[in-house]
Amino acid sequence: MRDLGVGFGYLVKGQRWVGAHGRWFGFGLLPGLVTLVLYAAALIGLSYGADDLISWATPFADDWSSPWQGLFRGFLTALFFALVLFVAVIAFTAVTLLVGQPFYESLSEAVDRSEGGDVPESGLPLLRELWISARDSLRILGRVVLYGVLLFALGFIPVVGQTVVPVLGFCVSGFFLTEELTAVALQRRGIELAQRLPLLRRRRLLTLGFGVPLTLAFLVPFVAVFLMPGAVAGATLMARDLTGAGAGAGSGDAEPGSGPAGRTVPAPGGPAPAADVPRDW
Repeated sequence: MRDLGVGFGYLVKGQRWVGAHGRWFGFGLLPGLVTLVLYAAALIGLSYGADDLISWATPFADDWSSPWQGLFRGFLTALFFALVLFVAVIAFTAVTLLVGQPFYESLSEAVDRSEGGDVPESGLPLLRELWISARDSLRILGRVVLYGVLLFALGFIPVVGQTVVPVLGFCVSGFFLTEELTAVALQRRGIELAQRLPLLRRRRLLTLGFGVPLTLAFLVPFVAVFLMPGAVAGATLMARDLTGAGAGAGSGDAEPGSGPAGRTVPAPGGPAPAADVPRDW
Protein backbone atom coordinates (compact mmCIF):
# COMPACT_ATOMS: atom_id res chain seq x y z
CA MET A 1 0.00 0.00 0.00
CA ARG A 2 2.98 2.31 0.50
CA ASP A 3 3.38 2.55 -3.28
CA LEU A 4 0.01 4.31 -3.54
CA GLY A 5 1.37 7.22 -1.51
CA VAL A 6 4.68 7.16 -3.37
CA GLY A 7 2.85 7.38 -6.71
CA PHE A 8 0.78 10.34 -5.53
CA GLY A 9 3.99 11.89 -4.21
CA TYR A 10 5.50 11.85 -7.71
CA LEU A 11 2.42 13.66 -9.01
CA VAL A 12 2.88 16.38 -6.37
CA LYS A 13 6.64 16.59 -6.96
CA GLY A 14 6.06 17.06 -10.68
CA GLN A 15 3.74 20.00 -10.06
CA ARG A 16 6.28 21.51 -7.67
CA TRP A 17 9.04 21.07 -10.24
CA VAL A 18 7.25 23.04 -12.96
CA GLY A 19 6.18 25.58 -10.35
CA ALA A 20 9.84 26.20 -9.61
CA HIS A 21 10.67 26.33 -13.34
CA GLY A 22 8.00 28.73 -14.60
CA ARG A 23 9.30 28.83 -18.18
CA TRP A 24 8.52 25.14 -18.67
CA PHE A 25 5.09 25.52 -17.12
CA GLY A 26 4.19 28.42 -19.41
CA PHE A 27 5.19 26.67 -22.61
CA GLY A 28 3.52 23.46 -21.42
CA LEU A 29 0.11 25.10 -21.41
CA LEU A 30 0.02 25.69 -25.17
CA PRO A 31 -0.44 22.07 -26.42
CA GLY A 32 -3.10 21.47 -23.78
CA LEU A 33 -5.03 24.59 -24.77
CA VAL A 34 -5.04 23.57 -28.44
CA THR A 35 -6.29 20.09 -27.58
CA LEU A 36 -8.87 21.45 -25.13
CA VAL A 37 -10.47 23.60 -27.83
CA LEU A 38 -10.77 20.60 -30.15
CA TYR A 39 -12.22 18.40 -27.42
CA ALA A 40 -14.67 21.04 -26.22
CA ALA A 41 -16.07 21.37 -29.74
CA ALA A 42 -16.36 17.59 -30.09
CA LEU A 43 -18.09 17.12 -26.71
CA ILE A 44 -20.54 19.97 -27.35
CA GLY A 45 -21.49 18.44 -30.69
CA LEU A 46 -21.85 15.03 -29.05
CA SER A 47 -24.10 16.42 -26.31
CA TYR A 48 -26.55 17.70 -28.94
CA GLY A 49 -26.67 14.38 -30.79
CA ALA A 50 -26.54 11.92 -27.87
CA ASP A 51 -30.33 11.68 -27.43
CA ASP A 52 -30.87 10.99 -31.13
CA LEU A 53 -28.10 8.40 -31.10
CA ILE A 54 -29.59 6.54 -28.12
CA SER A 55 -33.08 6.69 -29.67
CA TRP A 56 -31.71 5.27 -32.93
CA ALA A 57 -29.92 2.46 -31.04
CA THR A 58 -33.05 1.47 -29.04
CA PRO A 59 -35.97 1.29 -31.53
CA PHE A 60 -37.58 -1.44 -29.40
CA ALA A 61 -38.34 1.20 -26.74
CA ASP A 62 -40.31 3.47 -29.08
CA ASP A 63 -43.66 2.11 -27.90
CA TRP A 64 -42.84 2.02 -24.20
CA SER A 65 -45.11 4.05 -21.97
CA SER A 66 -44.00 7.02 -19.87
CA PRO A 67 -41.96 7.24 -17.70
CA TRP A 68 -40.17 3.96 -18.54
CA GLN A 69 -38.99 5.01 -21.97
CA GLY A 70 -37.48 8.25 -20.63
CA LEU A 71 -35.85 6.54 -17.66
CA PHE A 72 -34.38 3.76 -19.79
CA ARG A 73 -32.99 6.04 -22.48
CA GLY A 74 -31.81 8.57 -19.90
CA PHE A 75 -29.88 5.82 -18.12
CA LEU A 76 -28.29 4.73 -21.42
CA THR A 77 -27.38 8.33 -22.24
CA ALA A 78 -25.64 8.68 -18.85
CA LEU A 79 -23.74 5.43 -19.44
CA PHE A 80 -22.79 6.58 -22.92
CA PHE A 81 -21.34 9.84 -21.62
CA ALA A 82 -19.48 7.93 -18.90
CA LEU A 83 -17.92 5.76 -21.64
CA VAL A 84 -17.02 8.85 -23.68
CA LEU A 85 -15.36 10.52 -20.67
CA PHE A 86 -13.57 7.26 -19.84
CA VAL A 87 -11.96 7.22 -23.28
CA ALA A 88 -11.58 11.01 -23.55
CA VAL A 89 -9.26 11.29 -20.53
CA ILE A 90 -6.73 8.97 -22.18
CA ALA A 91 -7.30 10.40 -25.66
CA PHE A 92 -6.82 13.97 -24.40
CA THR A 93 -3.46 13.05 -22.90
CA ALA A 94 -2.38 11.16 -26.03
CA VAL A 95 -3.30 14.02 -28.37
CA THR A 96 -1.74 16.66 -26.11
CA LEU A 97 1.52 14.70 -25.87
CA LEU A 98 1.52 14.25 -29.64
CA VAL A 99 0.88 17.95 -30.31
CA GLY A 100 3.54 18.98 -27.80
CA GLN A 101 6.00 16.12 -28.45
CA PRO A 102 9.17 18.26 -28.90
CA PHE A 103 8.38 20.40 -25.86
CA TYR A 104 7.44 17.59 -23.49
CA GLU A 105 10.50 15.58 -24.46
CA SER A 106 12.68 18.61 -23.70
CA LEU A 107 10.85 19.10 -20.40
CA SER A 108 11.46 15.46 -19.49
CA GLU A 109 15.16 15.83 -20.30
CA ALA A 110 15.31 18.96 -18.13
CA VAL A 111 13.83 17.01 -15.20
CA ASP A 112 16.40 14.23 -15.68
CA ARG A 113 19.18 16.82 -15.84
CA SER A 114 18.04 18.52 -12.64
CA GLU A 115 18.03 15.19 -10.79
CA GLY A 116 21.57 14.30 -11.83
CA GLY A 117 22.93 11.21 -13.52
CA ASP A 118 22.50 10.30 -17.18
CA VAL A 119 20.10 12.20 -19.42
CA PRO A 120 19.01 9.63 -22.04
CA GLU A 121 18.18 10.82 -25.55
CA SER A 122 16.30 8.81 -28.13
CA GLY A 123 18.51 9.93 -31.00
CA LEU A 124 15.58 9.48 -33.39
CA PRO A 125 14.36 12.03 -35.95
CA LEU A 126 11.29 14.02 -34.87
CA LEU A 127 9.02 12.42 -37.49
CA ARG A 128 10.07 8.96 -36.33
CA GLU A 129 9.33 9.89 -32.71
CA LEU A 130 5.93 11.27 -33.68
CA TRP A 131 5.13 8.08 -35.58
CA ILE A 132 6.09 5.87 -32.62
CA SER A 133 4.06 8.02 -30.20
CA ALA A 134 1.00 8.00 -32.47
CA ARG A 135 1.25 4.25 -33.06
CA ASP A 136 1.61 3.43 -29.36
CA SER A 137 -1.20 5.83 -28.41
CA LEU A 138 -3.55 4.13 -30.87
CA ARG A 139 -2.67 0.76 -29.35
CA ILE A 140 -3.40 2.08 -25.86
CA LEU A 141 -6.66 3.68 -27.01
CA GLY A 142 -7.69 0.34 -28.50
CA ARG A 143 -7.22 -1.29 -25.11
CA VAL A 144 -9.07 1.54 -23.37
CA VAL A 145 -12.04 1.25 -25.73
CA LEU A 146 -12.14 -2.52 -25.17
CA TYR A 147 -12.18 -2.08 -21.39
CA GLY A 148 -14.68 0.76 -21.76
CA VAL A 149 -17.15 -1.37 -23.71
CA LEU A 150 -16.78 -4.18 -21.16
CA LEU A 151 -17.36 -1.80 -18.24
CA PHE A 152 -20.28 -0.22 -20.11
CA ALA A 153 -21.92 -3.64 -20.35
CA LEU A 154 -21.22 -4.39 -16.67
CA GLY A 155 -22.87 -1.09 -15.79
CA PHE A 156 -26.27 -2.74 -16.36
CA ILE A 157 -25.72 -5.08 -13.39
CA PRO A 158 -27.71 -3.73 -10.41
CA VAL A 159 -25.63 -2.36 -7.50
CA VAL A 160 -22.33 -3.63 -8.97
CA GLY A 161 -22.77 -1.40 -12.01
CA GLN A 162 -23.20 1.67 -9.83
CA THR A 163 -20.45 0.92 -7.27
CA VAL A 164 -17.70 -1.49 -8.34
CA VAL A 165 -17.71 -0.66 -12.06
CA PRO A 166 -16.98 3.10 -11.66
CA VAL A 167 -14.07 2.27 -9.32
CA LEU A 168 -12.67 -0.19 -11.87
CA GLY A 169 -13.13 2.43 -14.57
CA PHE A 170 -11.04 4.98 -12.69
CA CYS A 171 -8.34 2.35 -12.02
CA VAL A 172 -8.14 1.35 -15.69
CA SER A 173 -8.05 5.01 -16.77
CA GLY A 174 -5.39 5.79 -14.17
CA PHE A 175 -3.19 2.91 -15.29
CA PHE A 176 -3.25 3.81 -18.97
CA LEU A 177 -2.99 7.53 -18.27
CA THR A 178 0.23 6.84 -16.36
CA GLU A 179 1.47 4.71 -19.26
CA GLU A 180 0.93 7.58 -21.70
CA LEU A 181 2.76 10.07 -19.47
CA THR A 182 5.71 7.86 -18.50
CA ALA A 183 6.14 6.93 -22.17
CA VAL A 184 7.81 10.30 -22.76
CA ALA A 185 10.71 9.41 -20.43
CA LEU A 186 10.75 5.66 -21.00
CA GLN A 187 10.76 5.96 -24.78
CA ARG A 188 13.90 8.10 -24.50
CA ARG A 189 15.42 5.18 -22.62
CA GLY A 190 14.63 2.81 -25.48
CA ILE A 191 11.83 1.02 -23.57
CA GLU A 192 9.05 0.15 -26.00
CA LEU A 193 5.34 -0.27 -25.28
CA ALA A 194 5.62 -4.06 -24.98
CA GLN A 195 8.16 -3.53 -22.19
CA ARG A 196 6.49 -0.54 -20.55
CA LEU A 197 3.25 -2.36 -19.72
CA PRO A 198 4.92 -5.18 -17.72
CA LEU A 199 7.16 -2.57 -16.06
CA LEU A 200 4.10 -0.64 -14.82
CA ARG A 201 2.22 -3.80 -13.84
CA ARG A 202 5.04 -4.84 -11.52
CA ARG A 203 4.48 -1.58 -9.61
CA ARG A 204 0.71 -1.43 -10.09
CA LEU A 205 -0.06 0.40 -6.85
CA LEU A 206 2.61 2.99 -7.67
CA THR A 207 1.04 3.40 -11.11
CA LEU A 208 -2.48 3.77 -9.71
CA GLY A 209 -1.34 6.16 -6.98
CA PHE A 210 -0.07 8.46 -9.72
CA GLY A 211 -2.77 7.94 -12.35
CA VAL A 212 -6.09 7.68 -10.48
CA PRO A 213 -5.92 11.10 -8.74
CA LEU A 214 -4.81 12.63 -12.04
CA THR A 215 -7.76 10.99 -13.84
CA LEU A 216 -10.18 12.48 -11.31
CA ALA A 217 -8.56 15.89 -11.70
CA PHE A 218 -8.70 15.68 -15.50
CA LEU A 219 -12.49 15.35 -15.34
CA VAL A 220 -12.70 18.97 -14.11
CA PRO A 221 -12.80 21.40 -17.08
CA PHE A 222 -9.51 23.25 -17.76
CA VAL A 223 -7.69 21.46 -14.91
CA ALA A 224 -6.05 19.01 -17.34
CA VAL A 225 -4.43 21.90 -19.24
CA PHE A 226 -2.78 23.32 -16.12
CA LEU A 227 -1.69 19.94 -14.74
CA MET A 228 -0.16 18.52 -17.94
CA PRO A 229 3.35 20.06 -17.62
CA GLY A 230 3.64 18.92 -14.01
CA ALA A 231 2.19 15.51 -14.89
CA VAL A 232 4.96 14.98 -17.45
CA ALA A 233 7.58 16.12 -14.93
CA GLY A 234 6.18 13.81 -12.25
CA ALA A 235 5.97 10.91 -14.70
CA THR A 236 9.66 11.44 -15.53
CA LEU A 237 10.55 11.24 -11.83
CA MET A 238 8.47 8.09 -11.60
CA ALA A 239 10.18 6.61 -14.67
CA ARG A 240 13.53 7.13 -12.94
CA ASP A 241 12.20 5.08 -10.02
CA LEU A 242 10.87 2.33 -12.31
CA THR A 243 14.19 2.00 -14.14
CA GLY A 244 16.39 2.42 -11.05
CA ALA A 245 17.90 5.71 -12.29
CA GLY A 246 16.75 7.67 -9.25
CA ALA A 247 18.50 5.43 -6.74
CA GLY A 248 21.95 5.86 -8.20
CA ALA A 249 21.72 9.29 -9.78
CA GLY A 250 25.00 11.07 -9.56
CA SER A 251 26.70 8.22 -7.67
CA GLY A 252 26.99 5.49 -10.27
CA ASP A 253 25.69 2.93 -7.76
CA ALA A 254 22.77 1.70 -9.81
CA GLU A 255 23.57 -0.97 -12.35
CA PRO A 256 22.04 -0.66 -15.80
CA GLY A 257 18.94 -2.80 -16.07
CA SER A 258 18.34 -3.03 -12.34
CA GLY A 259 15.31 -1.44 -10.74
CA PRO A 260 14.47 -0.56 -7.16
CA ALA A 261 14.16 -3.30 -4.58
CA GLY A 262 15.88 -5.79 -6.84
CA ARG A 263 13.38 -5.49 -9.67
CA THR A 264 14.84 -6.25 -13.06
CA VAL A 265 14.08 -3.71 -15.76
CA PRO A 266 14.17 -4.89 -19.37
CA ALA A 267 17.24 -3.64 -21.19
CA PRO A 268 16.53 -1.15 -23.97
CA GLY A 269 15.55 -3.06 -27.08
CA GLY A 270 15.43 -6.37 -25.19
CA PRO A 271 12.43 -8.69 -24.84
CA ALA A 272 9.78 -8.12 -22.21
CA PRO A 273 9.54 -10.74 -19.41
CA ALA A 274 7.50 -13.60 -20.79
CA ALA A 275 5.44 -14.10 -17.62
CA ASP A 276 3.98 -10.60 -17.86
CA VAL A 277 3.05 -10.44 -21.52
CA PRO A 278 -0.51 -11.90 -21.50
CA ARG A 279 -2.03 -9.21 -19.23
CA ASP A 280 -2.72 -5.62 -20.26
CA TRP A 281 -2.90 -3.93 -16.84
